[in-house]
Amino acid sequence: MSIAVIDHDPIIERELALVRDPVGADFPGYRNHVYRVLTYALHFLDEDAQWRAPIAFALAHHDVGLWAQRALAYLEPSEAHAELARQARAPELDAQLVRDLIHWHHKITPFRGPNAEVVNAVRKADWVDASGGRVAKGLSRKQIVTVMTALPPLGFYETLMRLPGELNHGRTLGGLAVMAAHVFKA
Repeated sequence: MSIAVIDHDPIIERELALVRDPVGADFPGYRNHVYRVLTYALHFLDEDAQWRAPIAFALAHHDVGLWAQRALAYLEPSEAHAELARQARAPELDAQLVRDLIHWHHKITPFRGPNAEVVNAVRKADWVDASGGRVAKGLSRKQIVTVMTALPPLGFYETLMRLPGELNHGRTLGGLAVMAAHVFKA
């Protein structure tokens, strides 16, 4: 089965333009990460267009707390950032759904709650991408390679390894421990 790669979305472009400065040099990698996760999530949802806007909006903000607040425990800062942006530019989007998409995107086990199907699609998609495709969540190697070729990492995985040390006084392992304790949910 093929996968439809999404490399442009007006909501993502609008929202990312507003976080470009805090993300800085990591912006190209983060941008492509957002699009890879959107691509995988919509694939898991059989391209159901009703979910594209809230997913796109949430993904543009889902990791922003790492840069904007320089926080290893970045879920809540990212949620707060997204909520301010939602109130200002996308009040029609369901606030709880946007929050859940961000808050649970690193959940290890399936999410159980409102809109579980869409929250789990984003959760699985982020696991696929954050693992560089090592955790496939049912996607074929060919599908992952197709997406990674169209939307290359551009340093994203190096950023994931650099920031824990950079945001924890040069202590990478301690930074990874802080991040794991606050970001990964059972």
